[in-house]
Amino acid sequence: MSAAFLARVTDARLVLDRADELATHSARTDGIERTYLTAEHRAVNALAAKWMRQAGMRTWQDAAGNACGRLEGLRPGLPALLLGSHLDTVPDAGRYDGILGVLAAIAVVTRLREGELPFAVEVIAFGDEEGTRFGTTLLGSRAVAGTWQPEWADLTDPHGVTLREAARSFGLDVDDIGSAARRAEDLVGYLEVHIEQGPKLESAQQALGVVTGIAAARRLSVTIEGEARHCATPFGSRHDALVGASEAILAIEDIARARGSYATVGALRVEPGAVNVIPGLVEFSLDLRDETAEARDATLAEILERITALAADRGLAVRAEHTHVAPAVHCAPRLRDVVRAGIRATGERDPLELFSVAGHDAMAIAARTDVAMFFVRCAGGVSHHPDEAVTEADVAAAVDALHAAVLVLAEGGAGGGAGPAAAAVEPAEAAGAAAAAGTVGAAESGQRVLP
Repeated sequence: MSAAFLARVTDARLVLDRADELATHSARTDGIERTYLTAEHRAVNALAAKWMRQAGMRTWQDAAGNACGRLEGLRPGLPALLLGSHLDTVPDAGRYDGILGVLAAIAVVTRLREGELPFAVEVIAFGDEEGTRFGTTLLGSRAVAGTWQPEWADLTDPHGVTLREAARSFGLDVDDIGSAARRAEDLVGYLEVHIEQGPKLESAQQALGVVTGIAAARRLSVTIEGEARHCATPFGSRHDALVGASEAILAIEDIARARGSYATVGALRVEPGAVNVIPGLVEFSLDLRDETAEARDATLAEILERITALAADRGLAVRAEHTHVAPAVHCAPRLRDVVRAGIRATGERDPLELFSVAGHDAMAIAARTDVAMFFVRCAGGVSHHPDEAVTEADVAAAVDALHAAVLVLAEGGAGGGAGPAAAAVEPAEAAGAAAAAGTVGAAESGQRVLP
């Protein structure tokens, strides 16, 4: 075996071993759960910082609790290429969602030398992407992108702890989180490695894919109101909200499948919730995504028209409240070319291109600089589940591809320029995202050196 082959296998094995070590830091004993501004967050930040330093980086924790590392370029203070992802998880999580992107980035920096590149390289391990604790996603990357909202200080977790209180316990000042924002002129772009969270790469028998963009999303709370009555009420006299909601949910699936959108009803609440009482009110969530805002909203219009008609047939009323809207994010063409070149360097001549249905930190960072992403094959497309799995060979390919992409960018092969691409975020959606969701080098101010 060649020395180069052994080196890449060793890098991949180290990434997997480190993912296993991070998995031991969990708020639960029967699985993985790691959320923002907790003891587990503190522990994984310390580990990430240690590994960054071993790779030759200077490290710090920014004002939002993100773990950061920097390797200087040809001279100190050059704009930086950001590499990274997140270290927080959903409840009962797998080991690789977000984590793989951070560890692959550190592995790449291990292969680089300070003073080698025409830009600095920084790795960021975002503290919150999933939004598990406070119900608002991408808190870490939004802080870096300069889109942090002061009112988020009053968000509360399921135990009634406010974000302000949690930040104070973590050693942060919530009023200073905005200082984590980077300036566009200090950035070259952002590259993120992430498991696909879908089956397309596996079906195509490819290890890696080029992400073209991230889906436009809307979330709604839908209420169907009928009349609660005794179970002895004849069927012809019933206004059963749960039966109406059941028809509505089936219609949502039918319409979304026909239009190629992604629709999910993930939460449902029934009132009054007694076994012998006809349900008088049902509230359910709707998460709707598509490649463009136009396609998403066309699907939504048909859904609302259909479920309103179904409800009227049963004498039910329908209300729909928009709780979140996110624009589609398009990966910058120059960085997509870099990603494609990186994958080709691993031997894949015609990399698969696919858009991401799931949201990622890249969608927040796109507000500040160009972004692009690699997808990595995961077994069965399974994610947000303990069975999440990747192979050592695919991890080796991901590290190689990211390394090659950094070198291609350094050589100017994909063109120059920094700052956000003009069409990175659908412009009509940007204002709507802020309204509906309450939202949507390294700045030294507010930084704290990691132990």
